[in-house]
Amino acid sequence: MEPLSGAAPSDAQLLSLIAANDRAAFELFYQRYAAWLALRLRYRCSDPSLVDDVVQETFLAVWRGKARYGEQPGGDVAGWLWRIGSRRLIDSLRGDSRRERLGRLLARYRMREAPSAEEQVLLGIEHGDVAGALDRLSPELRAVLQATVLDGLTTAEAAVLLGIPSGTVKTRALRARRQLRQELA
Repeated sequence: MEPLSGAAPSDAQLLSLIAANDRAAFELFYQRYAAWLALRLRYRCSDPSLVDDVVQETFLAVWRGKARYGEQPGGDVAGWLWRIGSRRLIDSLRGDSRRERLGRLLARYRMREAPSAEEQVLLGIEHGDVAGALDRLSPELRAVLQATVLDGLTTAEAAVLLGIPSGTVKTRALRARRQLRQELA
């Protein structure tokens, strides 16, 4: 395949040049499709950093030759690239190592030795109304309140920490607040 010249090369030409390790062809291919792929992936995933990682992994697979365009000339290159990107996104969402690392980090944060200021205040209230109401909460509701209110975690972070879906965190927090209101009224 000849190096890039003045006319805009076709996708098939670019992919042939990329297979021959032509960096200029790869840069042109990336400029042509990266923004498009990122936009499409953002419809599937609301985490922009994960989408950016998946776009980079997709193009890295193309560059390293792990993903080769095997269609007939004139085939749908965008569709081929979308299949690679969407599969990488699904793999990332299923076993996202960053999500696992966040879970371990949050678990360490949760298991720390020194109690927070809020925990000290609540521990100091042995016979008060709030302490009694908190004691009467089920362990599941109390854990959600502690993670979201005392530790200040977001719903998503609390879900990772507690190992439950974020919708369950929201539901339990709502139930806990209702029960506390009733008991303290």
